[in-house]
Amino acid sequence: MAATTTLPSGIPPTHPAVVVTAPRAPLSIIQRPTDPPGPGEALVHVEWTSSTPLDLHQADGGLLIDLPYVAGSSFGGTVLALGPADANTPAAHHKLRVGDQVFGMAWREPRERGFQTFITTATYLMSKLPENITMQEAVTVPTNLVTVLHTLTEDLGLEMRWPLSDNSNAKEENKGDKDQKKQWILVWGAGSSVGQYALQVLKNWGYRNVIAVASKKHHQELLTLGAAVCFDYGEKDVTDLIRKHVETASSSSDDATIPLVLDCIGSLEGSLRPLTRLAEKGTKVAIMLPVIVKHATEDESPEYAMDVTKLLKGEWKEGVVLKGVRTFLYTQNEFMKNHAQPDIVPALLEQGVVKPNKQRIVEGATLLERATNALRILRDRAQSGEKLVWRVDEKSAQDLFPDLLVSKADPTKAETII
Repeated sequence: MAATTTLPSGIPPTHPAVVVTAPRAPLSIIQRPTDPPGPGEALVHVEWTSSTPLDLHQADGGLLIDLPYVAGSSFGGTVLALGPADANTPAAHHKLRVGDQVFGMAWREPRERGFQTFITTATYLMSKLPENITMQEAVTVPTNLVTVLHTLTEDLGLEMRWPLSDNSNAKEENKGDKDQKKQWILVWGAGSSVGQYALQVLKNWGYRNVIAVASKKHHQELLTLGAAVCFDYGEKDVTDLIRKHVETASSSSDDATIPLVLDCIGSLEGSLRPLTRLAEKGTKVAIMLPVIVKHATEDESPEYAMDVTKLLKGEWKEGVVLKGVRTFLYTQNEFMKNHAQPDIVPALLEQGVVKPNKQRIVEGATLLERATNALRILRDRAQSGEKLVWRVDEKSAQDLFPDLLVSKADPTKAETII
């Protein structure tokens, strides 16, 4: 979207951004233009971000990117300017004011990706920061919580009504709802960020028969988040143990199957192959993309696959439905586009329905050093049950641009740039 405004006074015309210049090459810093916001957009000063496996796949494998590539998909920061509203502007735009702290997931263009000190993006791709959440906590949320909302509804076909009433979980609307919420749902890799949010969302919408597969050290936490039972994927006979539990706990043989599977790992050997032993005819398996065929190391490039239907042919039972999860397509659903980040994500946080992931703060003397250190931790697979978060700009917007920011005590002074 072409910008139709000029930058506010004091905003630098260029700013530093972390870029991938070639697969497995060291990350670099470039200066890129600071874009004024167009209709329905906001200019945000970025203070925090988080690193995800996708950042590693792009940096080490060049996955689905054009080089040089401005990196990052999550951001947390402060609104410095709002573009004008027009007839097509979503309602989310009208809820924001200059000075609001926001967080979100944006990915489509270089100017809106999170590993840079300023971004310009659509206001439907951000959430206002709830008062009970810090910005550091908030950046762990949008990428993976939106992934969960999209996957459960689009790929697994679950109905999840919004908004939730106070008694929505206690009183189901019809027998179909009750039957759906009794079915078994398997979350493989439940200790991951996506897995933790999936358990909390499923619990809040009334799904009780959720099986979590994760490292044993995470089991107690996962039970509090919504798992009915946990299994350790390190157990040699874990799939036999899961099958036995389902058969024993089910009221009839017809119920002794797992119709829905969420694979939060997307690893050929680590998750897909064991899942071939659990999925039956009619089972839907939603798999995080890309599927990792070979992990990246300091010395070796990774190998990925994007078409899940071509993997492990002959090992899946006939009639198993395989779905590759593509979170970035969630905006094709108009309701999700207009409500997922502006309304649903902040409401779930504010109400305590979901809690942010545990954070591991990645240190470094510079923007480039922090981004590089986070990438190294991902490559070494040296994290578990936590999200990597780090400062983009070490100074806050209030410190840098006090004259631009409007006191929340007097929001009437907030101005839209015309």
